[in-house]
Amino acid sequence: MSLLSDLINLNLSDSTEKIIAEYIWIGGSGLDLRSKARTLPGPVTDPAKLPKWNYDGSSTDQAPGDDSEVILYPQAIFKDPFRRGKNILVICDAYTPAGVPIPTNKRFNAAKIFSHPDVIAEEPWYGIEQEYTLLQKDTKWPLGWPVGGFPGPQGPYYCGAGADKAFGRDIVDSHYKACLYAGINVSGINAEVMPGQWEFQVGPTVGIAAGDQLWAARYILERITEIAGVILSLDPKPIQGDWNGAGAHTNYSTKSMRNDGGIDVIKKAIDKLSLCHKEHIAAYGKGNERRLTGRHETADIHTFSWGVANRGASVRVGRDTEKAGKGYFEDRRPASNMDPYVVTSMIAETTILSKS
Repeated sequence: MSLLSDLINLNLSDSTEKIIAEYIWIGGSGLDLRSKARTLPGPVTDPAKLPKWNYDGSSTDQAPGDDSEVILYPQAIFKDPFRRGKNILVICDAYTPAGVPIPTNKRFNAAKIFSHPDVIAEEPWYGIEQEYTLLQKDTKWPLGWPVGGFPGPQGPYYCGAGADKAFGRDIVDSHYKACLYAGINVSGINAEVMPGQWEFQVGPTVGIAAGDQLWAARYILERITEIAGVILSLDPKPIQGDWNGAGAHTNYSTKSMRNDGGIDVIKKAIDKLSLCHKEHIAAYGKGNERRLTGRHETADIHTFSWGVANRGASVRVGRDTEKAGKGYFEDRRPASNMDPYVVTSMIAETTILSKS
């Protein structure tokens, strides 16, 4: 095994200018991440200079077998924390050979919204709190939980320390450092309320970069849990009963919200969100009705609400924002399995482009 480890950690730059690029895309479920690698003649830092590539869409439920070729367009580059050196991870979106975005390509429409002059002028900032659950590989039961049984009630686990409270910290810290190495703007991590559940935060990021960075962070986490022999779950309510679900709270601000008098802009934006509550909920993740029950720090899925420092509301405004009269707000409705391209662009479209 030591020889295998030595080979995995070979530094290619000692012997060749060639690099390895891992092309990453989203599969047919809208949540499954796929990837494959190719050799390039030398280092690349601009995704526009990377070659397009293709894959068999019939094997990812994204194309019929008799016309299965799907084309990958490179969109964002990150340093590869697994191969290291000058090797890269490449976030791609997918198109037909004729150049038409396939139905599961949510990045294309998001990019159109973020390229609108009115949206560009507002410089939308995002901070996404990605919650997730680590599961034991053989039992599909949360990490640290007794097989077929339950741990003690929630209370000591949130931001807790100790072998009886924090399960999987080595995975979490590995992911934290790997993301920072890759160039992802991870701003923090913490253990969540349900044991075996954790959170990392990506942001602040501007526009389409929020989706690119969150998907890259998810891919890195999938790879690390693969190495650790643990399953990553983004289910919004992995355990029924008196246990917290998993969300992807999305913090948001525009230039107008960050300037003096921004609190009035925030209130107008929240009003616009209230008028489109059903449309947003429909796009905020599958199975979210199991999570948004009005309990466990959530608002009821059917009713829009907002409040200052209220974690039981659909949208929360922080005390600091209220005091300063400017800042950001937090949309607490998105589920842990939401598509960040959809959620971030939808918030921008509703709050900036909507005239209602």
